[in-house]
Formats: sequence, C-alpha cells, structure tokens
Amino acid sequence: MTTVHTPVATRTSTGLRRRTSLVAGALYLVTFVTSIPTLALYEPLREHADFVLGAGSTTGVLWGALLEVVLALSCVGTAVVLFPVAKRQSETAALGFLAARVLEGGLILLGVVSLLSVVALRADAHASADVDSASLVTAGSTLTAVYDQTFLLGQSLMPVVSALCLGSVMYRSGLVPRIIPVIGLVGAPLLLASDIAIFWGLYQQGTSLAGLAALPIAVWEFALGVWLVVKGFRPTRLDAQPR
Repeated sequence: MTTVHTPVATRTSTGLRRRTSLVAGALYLVTFVTSIPTLALYEPLREHADFVLGAGSTTGVLWGALLEVVLALSCVGTAVVLFPVAKRQSETAALGFLAARVLEGGLILLGVVSLLSVVALRADAHASADVDSASLVTAGSTLTAVYDQTFLLGQSLMPVVSALCLGSVMYRSGLVPRIIPVIGLVGAPLLLASDIAIFWGLYQQGTSLAGLAALPIAVWEFALGVWLVVKGFRPTRLDAQPR
C-alpha cells in the first residue's frame, strides 16, 4: 500500500488560505450586520428637529455611532486581509479595492464625528442656561446634513468602487462561484446611477428607490461573506499566475 504524503509547505499554504478566507468572510458579515440597525437607531435625531435642545433620547444615536466605528474598522479590515489575494490576480484592482475601503472607513468615521458633535452640542445646551436655541438647531441640522453627505459618498458610492475592483478579481480568478461577483458587478452601475440621482435631488436617501438600488450590492457583500466563512476560496484557483 502506497502512502501519499502532502508536503508541509502545501498544508501550511492551504491552512493560511483558509484562515484568510475565514477572517475576510467574518469581517464582511460584521460590516453587513453593523450597517443594518443604524438608520433605526438614528430615528430620534431624524424625528426631532430640536433634538439638539433635548428632544428624544441620545441612547440610540450613541449605539449607532459605536456600530459605525466597528463598521469602519471592519471595512478597512476586509481590504487589508484580501489585498494579498487580490494582488495575485490584478495589482491595480487590489489597490483600487484597498483605497476604496480605506476611504469608505474614513468617511464613515467623519459622519460619526458629525453626529457625536450634535450630542455634544445637546450636552452643552443642558449645561448652560444662556443658549441661542435657533443657532443650536441650525448647527444640529448642519451637522446632520454633513452625516447624510458622508453617507452618500462613503457608504453608497465607495461600495460601487469596491464591487467593481474586487468583483472583477473574484470573477476572473474563480476564487468563489462566479454568480457572486456577477451580482456585485451588475449592482455597481445600478447603485452608481442611484447615487447620481440622489446627488442631483431626484429623490432622497432612505426612499424605496434608493433601497432597491442598493440591494444587489448588499446581496453581493453578504453572499461573499457567507461563502468565504463556510466554503473558503477554491483552492485550485489560488495558484493562478497574475494577469
């Protein structure tokens, strides 16, 4: 009976690839989970124009801000973990993906800072008896508008770039079933068109049209995360030469 020995280097490489896929998939799922509740958590800020003067509760806003910090770090984490894998297929696409995710994380944090500034203004208003209510409301509305614009650029436009860069790598390499990156590649121009429409004021963020346009990208990221956690990369494709 002949015993076939698997080289140690091969076993080590396989284990490393599996750990990479697990970490990347888990981070993708974290970004998906942490992004869902924020709109609901920010409702007190949205529903009360005089939130900065004390209307509504700050609890949801603070929890939403914390989740978005985790979201920002996870976004950058996905790019850092997947960069070596993507680079083997296309260094340009890998750099584009990394840059888009880093920029997305930075814009998310900028939005968080704007909302935390609203909470800080509210605390100052409670601490001081001599406040200009109209100015505080204006400042609060301005900071909320800053969050809306950073959301448009960070959590809506940057995922378009990410899907095009990483989706092209995943499709060409076959590291995951091609139907998964196809969803992202089809959804990217759809979401881009929606972002342009929102930018020009044709409709608002949070509407049903905006939600439908973002759905394919959400499905792409969720499906990629689940596949990487459950199945990992297709091992026979990882040794392909860069193109």
